[in-house]
Amino acid sequence: MENKERLKEKIIVALDVGTKERALALAGELEDARIFKIGMELFTAEGPKLIEAAAAMGKKAFLDLKYHDIPNTVGGAVRSAARLGIHMLTLHASGGKEMMTAAAGAAREESARTGRLKPILLGVTVLTSLKDDDLREIGCSRSTAEQVLKLAKLARSAGLDGVVCSPHEIEIIKKECGPDFLVVTPGIRPAGSASQDQKRIMTPAEALIKGADYMVIGRSITGAPSPHQAFLRIVSELENA
Repeated sequence: MENKERLKEKIIVALDVGTKERALALAGELEDARIFKIGMELFTAEGPKLIEAAAAMGKKAFLDLKYHDIPNTVGGAVRSAARLGIHMLTLHASGGKEMMTAAAGAAREESARTGRLKPILLGVTVLTSLKDDDLREIGCSRSTAEQVLKLAKLARSAGLDGVVCSPHEIEIIKKECGPDFLVVTPGIRPAGSASQDQKRIMTPAEALIKGADYMVIGRSITGAPSPHQAFLRIVSELENA
C-alpha cells in the first residue's frame, strides 16, 4: 500500500472556475491537496499572478494550456512557465517531435539558468472527449488506443517526462514506454459520479490499480458540498484499492 501522503499528491484538483478569488478559496479549503490544475479559462482570466498566489500558499501548479505551435514559440512559452515555477505543464504531442524536443530543451536550459526545479512536461495524446469516430472525422485512421500509443512513444523519444491520456490507455503506455514514463489521466470519476463531457472515464481506484501516476479530478471535488471531505474520501478509496 502506498504512503497516504504520496496518495494525496497523486490527486490533481482541477480549478475549473472563473476567478482568482474562487480558485484560491478552494485551494485554501483543500488543505490536504498538493497540486492544482490551472486551465485555459482561469489562466486567461487571471494570469501569472494566480500562480504566484498559489505558490505563496504552498501549492503546486499544473498549468494545463496544451501548447501547440511552432517549436520556437512553444520553447519560449515553456521558458516563461519555468520562470514562474510551474510544477507541471502540458503541450499537444500532435505538435510533433521537433516542437516537443524544443520544449524539453527549453525546460532544461531555464532550470539550469535559474536554479529552479525543471517543470514536468506532459504530452497531451488524445482528449478524453474524443472517440474513434471523432478521430476519423478529423482524418486519423488509427483507433483511439493506437493514436494514443503512437503519440506517447513520440513524446518519450522527444524527451518529455510523460503524457496525458485517458485511464483506458494507462497499461499499454506503461508496458510500451516503461514504468518511469509518467501517465497523468483525466476522465476520473468517483463511483456514482456523472460522466459529464468526458467519454473515456474510470474510477480513481481503477486508475491507480492500472498504474496512473497522477489523476486529474475536478467537479467531483470542487462541486461537492464539502470539497475537503470529497478529497479525503477519494484518498481513502485509493488507500483501499
